[in-house]
Amino acid sequence: MKQLFNLIDVINRLSTRYVSRFSTCCRSLNGLPFGLVLLCFAPNLYAHPHSWIEMKTHIEGENGMITSLSMEWSFDAMTSMYMLDGENVSADTEAETFKKLAASVIENMKYEHYFTYFYDGKEPIKYQVAEHAKFERDKAKMVLTFDLPLSKPKPVTRGSLRVLIFDPSYFVDMSWLSNSDVTLSPELARQCQLELIEPNPTPEQMSYAMSLPADADPDNTLGQLFTQSVELHCAAVPAS
Repeated sequence: MKQLFNLIDVINRLSTRYVSRFSTCCRSLNGLPFGLVLLCFAPNLYAHPHSWIEMKTHIEGENGMITSLSMEWSFDAMTSMYMLDGENVSADTEAETFKKLAASVIENMKYEHYFTYFYDGKEPIKYQVAEHAKFERDKAKMVLTFDLPLSKPKPVTRGSLRVLIFDPSYFVDMSWLSNSDVTLSPELARQCQLELIEPNPTPEQMSYAMSLPADADPDNTLGQLFTQSVELHCAAVPAS
């Protein structure tokens, strides 16, 4: 088990693997036109993002109060393979390995706010420590689930609540693929609707992200430019 396993470290260290794999594969592609070789490898080497997480988020609550967020993050196959590199995933030890891996990832993500930013207007909403973390395997992908309870129940509002989940450096793309990937508890769904808002980066910002190599120093202003957000619009709100 990687004692200091960190999601950030895992994804950042992928860059050295891409570079190493690039040089190895180039030797095996000796007969191909150089331009074709570049087309095969350039997206991995010279463009952010370099890793992808497909997300599902469930907003839990009742009586007009939000109490927690439940997460399901599906990592791309390359990142998943790297996560398990050197780990014992034989049939009799896989469950214990996944348990330790989930605990380690969650512990380290605590210092990154779990990449999750929940706001009431401009005021950040605080969480307790994440719980019920679990890794499962879905074919070639590792899937992390966990619950993120709020520090205290948050009353719904008519339109000031929003959720963003992103890596500030945009080394990792974290996305909801459809509106149905964000859901409300049945009680909240009776009074609230969700709006998934797509990012709108400028051509210049997109070009800048595409120009960054995997080993570039992190630009922690980049992630917000490319992140989706979810807004909650509630017809009936608790009395203040």
